[in-house]
Amino acid sequence: MKKFVLIFCLLPGFMLSQNMTNEKLQEIYTEVSDSIVGNLGSWQFYIKKVPIVCITDSTHNRMRIISPIADSETLNNELIRACLVANFHTALDVKYAVSEGVLWSVFIHPLKELSEHQVKDAVSQVYQANLNFGTTFSSTSLTFPGRKNDKREVEKEKKKPKLRKL
Repeated sequence: MKKFVLIFCLLPGFMLSQNMTNEKLQEIYTEVSDSIVGNLGSWQFYIKKVPIVCITDSTHNRMRIISPIADSETLNNELIRACLVANFHTALDVKYAVSEGVLWSVFIHPLKELSEHQVKDAVSQVYQANLNFGTTFSSTSLTFPGRKNDKREVEKEKKKPKLRKL
């Protein structure tokens, strides 16, 4: 009986597993974008003039959806700190990250396990995080665990006592 219950509990996970492919990603990106260029595994597309890039590595089962926001050298400490707070509270499935001198909104995930819904949601969150940089720093209307990332939160973070190093 215990084996039956264990199999029954694990079965939904197997049933939900996807098999996302570059071909399916191309269909999704073509559907949601205003324009798209690229080849299987590497696309650049636009949503309302916001550039978004997707790069996949099917051999290693990885993909990332990214959107450039700003030259990282132009960011002051307050903006950098706000990005870090947002990564915890308001950026949700995307993160703000710096690479090669650019601040990006980034979604990184295993490729095959993605569903069509998750891809569309990820594109939306990358887009929203780009648009909301400097204001709400949010990727959706949801915040976790319910805090808003505004200047008051950044000021509270500055005033908190620093933790001792162990």
